[in-house]
Amino acid sequence: MWRDDSAVFDEDNLVSSAGLVPLLELAEQAGLSRLLDEHVRFIDERIKSGAANATPKLTSIIAGMAAGADSIDDLDVIRSGGMKKVFGGVYAAATLGIFLREFTHGHTRQLAAVLRRHLVALAGRTPVLAGIGERAFIDIDSLLRPVYGRVKQGASFGHTKIAGKSILRRGLSPLAVTISTETAAPVVAGVRLRAGRAGSAKGAASMVTEAINTAEDCGAQAQDILVRGDSAYCSGTVITAVVRAGAKFSFAMARNPAVDAAIGSIADPQYTPVHYPGAVTDPDTGQLISDAQVAEVQYTAFASTRYEITGRLVVRRVLDANTQDPLFPVWRHHPFFTNTTEPVAQADITHRQHAVCETVWSDLIDGPWAHQPSGSFPANAAWCILAAICHNLLRAAGTLTGTARYAVARGATLRAHLINIPARLARPQRRPFLHLPAHWPRADAWLTLWEAVFT
Repeated sequence: MWRDDSAVFDEDNLVSSAGLVPLLELAEQAGLSRLLDEHVRFIDERIKSGAANATPKLTSIIAGMAAGADSIDDLDVIRSGGMKKVFGGVYAAATLGIFLREFTHGHTRQLAAVLRRHLVALAGRTPVLAGIGERAFIDIDSLLRPVYGRVKQGASFGHTKIAGKSILRRGLSPLAVTISTETAAPVVAGVRLRAGRAGSAKGAASMVTEAINTAEDCGAQAQDILVRGDSAYCSGTVITAVVRAGAKFSFAMARNPAVDAAIGSIADPQYTPVHYPGAVTDPDTGQLISDAQVAEVQYTAFASTRYEITGRLVVRRVLDANTQDPLFPVWRHHPFFTNTTEPVAQADITHRQHAVCETVWSDLIDGPWAHQPSGSFPANAAWCILAAICHNLLRAAGTLTGTARYAVARGATLRAHLINIPARLARPQRRPFLHLPAHWPRADAWLTLWEAVFT
C-alpha cells in the first residue's frame, strides 16, 4: 500500500539523461570546446561577469537542448540528481539566460563559424555525411516562427502559409541551409535569424556560399554539389554565387510573362510521364496513376542584366483537379530553372527532393525552436545556432549506433531512445560507473554508441 510519504526527491546519484555522456564526449572529440574558445570572444559586458566562462556555458546550453530543453528555464534539467557529479561546469538556467543576453550580432557570427567548423569535424569523425564525396545536396529555406510577446526584438508581421492560405503573422524568420547526400539525412550548415518581415532571400547568397565551402571542407567536390530552393531564391545574386563557386543549381521559378512564353513554346508531344519513387500503377491498365508530365526548354534568365544566365527550364505539369473535362484538359505548370545535365525526368525528381529540408524544420520546431526564449534578438539568434549545433550532434550520434533507423531518425526519437535514459552513478574503486535500466529495449544501440565514442 502506497502512502503519502512513499515518494521523495532525494537521490543524489541518479542521472536523468545518461546519453549526454557519450554525446558530449563526441562533441569534445570533434573539438567543440576548442572551437568555442577560439572563436567566441567577449570584450565588453552589460553585466559584470555575465559573459565569463563562455565555453562551458555554451556547452551547458547545448547539453540542455539535447536533453529536451526548449526554453531557458528548461535548461535546469542538467542540474538535477547526479548530473553535477558527471559533468563539470554546469550552470543555473538564470545564469545561462544572463549570458545569452550578452550576445551581439558579432558574437552570433562567431558562433556561426563554430557551427560550420564543428560540422566539418563531425563529418570527419562519424559517417554523418556518408557519400558526400559522390554527391551533395545543399537546400536553402526559411520559415516564420510565431511569437506572441510584444517585447521580442525584431518581431514583425511576415507572410506565412497555413492550410495553403497566405496570411500575415507576427514572428521571427530563421533562414537556414542544410547539407545532405543520397544516403545521409540533412544536417544544418548555417542558420541566420531575421526579422519577421524580412524577404525570404535576404542574406541567401552569402549563406549559400558558406554552405558550399563547408560541404567542400567535408569532402564534397564543387561540381558534385547541387543547390536547391524554391522560387524565393531564384534570383540573380544567389544563382551567380552558386555558379561562381562551381556548383550546380536547381531553383523553382515564379511565373511571369517570359516564363509563360517559354512554357507555351513546349509542344504537347514533348511532355513525358515521370515515375516518382513510390508511385503505383493501375492494376487494370498498367499505367502510372500519377498524371505528372515533364518537359524542358532552353531559357535565359535575368536577361539584359549583369546576372544573365542560360540554362534549362524544366516544366512539370499536372491536370487541374478542378477541371474534369477529358476533351479539354487544363494543366497546371510548375517550372524550375537548373543547369544540371540529368535527364529531364530525373532532374524533376531530384529537384522535388528539396522538401527533405522540411524534416529539419520539424525536428527543430519539435525541439529547441519551439520557442524564441528571450526578448533580446541576438540572444534568440544565438539560441537558433546552438540548436543547429545540437541537431548536428544528435544526428552524428545516431550514425554511430550501428542501426540504420537512428541514422535518419527524428530528433525527438534520438532524445527519447539515446539521451534521456536514467542511470545510477556509482564509483567502484573511485572509477565512475553508470548502472542503466535492465532489459532496456535500445540497450544494444546505446552500447554501440558508447563503444564507438570511448573505444
